[in-house]
Amino acid sequence: METIVALATPAGNSGVAVIRLSGEKSKDILKSIINENIDFKPRYMYLKKIYCDNIVDDALVVYFQAPNSYTGEDVVEIQSHGGYFLAQKIIEKCLQLGAIMATPGEFSKRAFINGKMSIDQAEGVMDIINAESMMQAEQASNLLQGSLKKQIENYQDELTDMLADIEAKIDYPEYEYTESETNNLINRMKDLKSELENLVQTSNNGLKIKNGVIVAIVGAPNVGKSSSLNALTNSTKAIVTNIAGTTRDVLHETLDLGIPVTLIDTAGIRDENNVDKVEEIGINYSKQSIEQADLSIFVYDINQGIQEEDQMILNLLEGRKHLVIANKTDLANKKDENVFNLSAETREGLDELREAIKNIVCEISPENLDYVTNTRQTSCLQRAKQALERALVASKEEQIQDLISIDVKDALLSLDEVTGEVITDDILNNIFEHFCIGK
Repeated sequence: METIVALATPAGNSGVAVIRLSGEKSKDILKSIINENIDFKPRYMYLKKIYCDNIVDDALVVYFQAPNSYTGEDVVEIQSHGGYFLAQKIIEKCLQLGAIMATPGEFSKRAFINGKMSIDQAEGVMDIINAESMMQAEQASNLLQGSLKKQIENYQDELTDMLADIEAKIDYPEYEYTESETNNLINRMKDLKSELENLVQTSNNGLKIKNGVIVAIVGAPNVGKSSSLNALTNSTKAIVTNIAGTTRDVLHETLDLGIPVTLIDTAGIRDENNVDKVEEIGINYSKQSIEQADLSIFVYDINQGIQEEDQMILNLLEGRKHLVIANKTDLANKKDENVFNLSAETREGLDELREAIKNIVCEISPENLDYVTNTRQTSCLQRAKQALERALVASKEEQIQDLISIDVKDALLSLDEVTGEVITDDILNNIFEHFCIGK
């Protein structure tokens, strides 16, 4: 394979830039750049001068000898000063010396091809790069360290054992299944199907952690929705006035509650017959936000009580997850004991509101984050489960060995796709093209 090169750190000026090469020419290219023919000791850092035309820089360089590297090939890393122009000149020099530019995710793709990681672990690499919260990072770390792979390998071993037993009976038809052996096989398939079902169900939590959740703040005009968003995010992103209808468009802000929560400040919902065209569009956006949200926070002014417009909004929320907030308690001499009381102005009740949001949208145990994290993995597991369901139906027929062996093989092949033991080029390219170029 060609030797590839790419910037492994973000483009732009920084303290250090890391240029990475992978392939059989890596070490020779490094020797040319430093103008020395030395025998590099693997995994030792050297301080060397690097030469790019008329530019000379002091850099740290390190050589990883195959197969003990990230990609499983000879790998070189050059840690130069982090000027954008300098990093590009070093890459240009590497290209002149025989390297080619890496495509997105090509380093990780080569690591997979060379058996350094499974596909699900490679997906963990991408997840940990993109992590923006503690739970995201922990879940990605578990995937990268092989937690899903270990579970899948256990299921593969179980299916392989079943298949060997079934095919042995096919090869030696004089040995028929006894009733006890048949029942044992059926129970094993049922148990494995149940485990796959449980694993598939974790995808809901896995996707919540990975993609975050949406919380819409809704209510009539001038009840304090924007003030509530500012209080929750400890910011002043939303414009706050005492003029009804100030918010005409939706405003998004992120809150970290262990998983990313996207808060949406919406336009006040009221009778559309009494508003101008622009506000009408904002109200329609607000209604769409309710439909898309994982949770809605309905805010009303405790001083005004539940008005006709408030009741109209509560009707829209019926059957959907929502919290009811009585706002502006600092101006009232009362509290509503049946809802959450909040003063967005003084922040009283804010901690209780945050905790309530967290309890609803984060129904996830932080102690166990071994979840399926994407639709590709989920689809493979569902196909494996469906194959076992077909095998269980087939087990009711007389020729059990012939009928279920195909379905057990299908289940095994579906699990092989999770870790990449069986995978098409199209799927492979689709996974790695979403990586950054230097990874």
